Amino acid sequence: MNQITLSGLLNFIDGLWSSCGDERIIVFTTNHKERLDAALLRPGRMDVHVEMSYCTYDGFKILASTYLQVKEDEKLEHFQVVKEALKKVKVTPAEIAGELMKGEDEDIVLQNLTRWLQLKDES
Repeated sequence: MNQITLSGLLNFIDGLWSSCGDERIIVFTTNHKERLDAALLRPGRMDVHVEMSYCTYDGFKILASTYLQVKEDEKLEHFQVVKEALKKVKVTPAEIAGELMKGEDEDIVLQNLTRWLQLKDES
């Protein structure tokens, strides 16, 4: 039987810290933090908790600036459509970034993004 137990995982993590002179970063991911045992989440084992939420409008503005080099005031009409869509549709920043990387022309990319968001809203 090849199962990992909570006790085994905790012993592994604690052993890693005690055997290493340098700092180490271990990344754990879960969709259900509330289901994890408190012993795993205590300070010293899990010192930083980062929530990776769905894309917000502020997140979209950063992505648009990064991938398309456009600001809200330059493409206000497109940005407003995306803003309204993000209130209804749950998509990740990675999904938005993927859509923004599909072209060079800002107007076409933003039109395709709004179309994609509308399709997600309909499904």
